[in-house]
Amino acid sequence: MNNNNNRSRISFCLGAAGALLCSALASAQGWDQRTEHGHPDLQGVWNIATVTNLERDAQYEGRPTLSPEEVALIGTDGDRYLHELRTDRSGRGDGDVGGYNTFWMDPGEQMAMIDGEFRTSIIVDPADGRLPLREGARSSIRTRPAGMGAFDGPEARGVGERCLVGFGSSGGPPMLPVLYNNHSRIVQTRDYVMILAEMNHDARIIRLNDEHLDIGYPKWLGDSVGHYEDDTLVVKTTNFDPREAPRGSLRHFLYISPHAMVTERFTRMDEDTILYQFEVDDPDTYTQVWKGELPMNAADGRLHEYACHEGNYALPGILAGARQAEHREAQGQE
Repeated sequence: MNNNNNRSRISFCLGAAGALLCSALASAQGWDQRTEHGHPDLQGVWNIATVTNLERDAQYEGRPTLSPEEVALIGTDGDRYLHELRTDRSGRGDGDVGGYNTFWMDPGEQMAMIDGEFRTSIIVDPADGRLPLREGARSSIRTRPAGMGAFDGPEARGVGERCLVGFGSSGGPPMLPVLYNNHSRIVQTRDYVMILAEMNHDARIIRLNDEHLDIGYPKWLGDSVGHYEDDTLVVKTTNFDPREAPRGSLRHFLYISPHAMVTERFTRMDEDTILYQFEVDDPDTYTQVWKGELPMNAADGRLHEYACHEGNYALPGILAGARQAEHREAQGQE
């Protein structure tokens, strides 16, 4: 037998065995795909929709996780979630017709699952799964400029309602799920990472290996600076606009003051999942740093157009109705 052929076969076998070994090691160590710049590849379209709330419900007190069997019995899925939204009118006045119907809502299909366990809250620290608000903080938080009524002018309406940023902290940081439009696209270059939220098309530009800017004015979504720690993208954000400090959705309310520091970690776990972890350091509002985590699940396709109500009659109609009500009151009419 030709020695060259023997050497070729031996080299091929060693190469094949090495490839199998490398493949096995890569599988054991997790996702290891890199961008052209050597960074862990986080690119793609991701979805954080879930029916798990930011804070732990009273029914799950002392239970950070549930088994799949318990979740099935409780019925905590998208259909149950929407049914509750349709039927539970607690906190709504008799004259409140509500918003658009649940046909338009897409809150997710199940509770958030991490490490094979279903989470009962996005918050993981404190251990009770609740926001560690300072005493009296909730009642002292302003949602509109001092001295203004709810319908005095456009400035009194929420920034999400005015299409300035997405509501409920959908664009972050921290990024939290809301009733619909829970997709985001991540794009990486050598010096930047861009996260484009489907809600309001909020685009967060993260500078890599830089310092926070001292520009003398706040920024929508804050000033984000990131770096890579092994296979994790770490992002620190501060200098938030005070007008987006109150962040509310139908199922959660939080407050991020202008001087808060939010630290996020994005770790690619496998082809279909990024583990998203965050912590909020905001001593003006909370008694301790609080932390949360969510799975970001791979989604097919592209982000669709988000059309807010700019240019239609909604906001002018709300304010015109308030002026009409004031006029009728001044005339002594009901």
